[in-house]
Amino acid sequence: MSLSLHAEIDPHSGFCFGVVNAITKAEEILTTGNKLYCLGQIVHNDEEVNRLEQMGLITVSREELSGLKKQTVLIRAHGEPPETYETLRNGDNIIIDATCPIVIKLQKRVKTSSEEGDKILIFGKKDHPEVIGLKGHIDPDNNIVFERFEDLDLNLLPKKLILYSQTTMSIRELYAGSDLLKKAGFDVDLKDTVCRQVSGRVEELIEFSRKHDTIIFVTGKNSSNGKVLFARCEEVNPRSHKITSSKDIQPGWFSGGDSVGICGGTSTPSWLMEEVKARIEQL
Repeated sequence: MSLSLHAEIDPHSGFCFGVVNAITKAEEILTTGNKLYCLGQIVHNDEEVNRLEQMGLITVSREELSGLKKQTVLIRAHGEPPETYETLRNGDNIIIDATCPIVIKLQKRVKTSSEEGDKILIFGKKDHPEVIGLKGHIDPDNNIVFERFEDLDLNLLPKKLILYSQTTMSIRELYAGSDLLKKAGFDVDLKDTVCRQVSGRVEELIEFSRKHDTIIFVTGKNSSNGKVLFARCEEVNPRSHKITSSKDIQPGWFSGGDSVGICGGTSTPSWLMEEVKARIEQL
């Protein structure tokens, strides 16, 4: 018996312009039949990565980079540290740089702060590729990367701090953390470097989540942006479920006649949300 579900895809969800740019550059090369390498996942979504790898994209690890000689290599939107470019040039490779302009701007800002001798705090994930790229531009002995403000050892911090953020972190947590440091007596120079294509989606997602009975949030398991946005959906709609593909959908999540909202992060392809919608409407 059909559940007669009514599904709607959030028109504001899907790839941000940085990801669109990287994937467009990759497709332009792959459709010509030329070989293309990418350092790490081009986007934190396994389904999209699989699609591009079927077109011929070859994903390589950082350890494999030095073995590439006279190849075409894509730098994804997350950006890379200077040594990555040096390694690729030493191998006489062609570099296709798809670093997001917002990330490039952030790299320049932290580099300038570092050259001025500032103690730099970066609110972000230590192993995230964007943060690895940022750290390549600053003094390794004069920065601290942290994911939670409560993890900071305040006794090790100087009184004057420069606070930056990975572009996909929660803007709400960034400002709340900055306020905590100020209340603890620190002179905090907050550099708001959260991407507005990420933070700007929060209010839209909140409204979208409120107007549906059930929310299906589609995201890659490694997407930082996806984790941030899903948490906001879940806050306003407890009947929110995070999936990576249509295979994860469970009929028990729905009641007959439910209004179902389908949304995703900046690394979620539109075709995948359409696939999820079709699966839900079959239930």
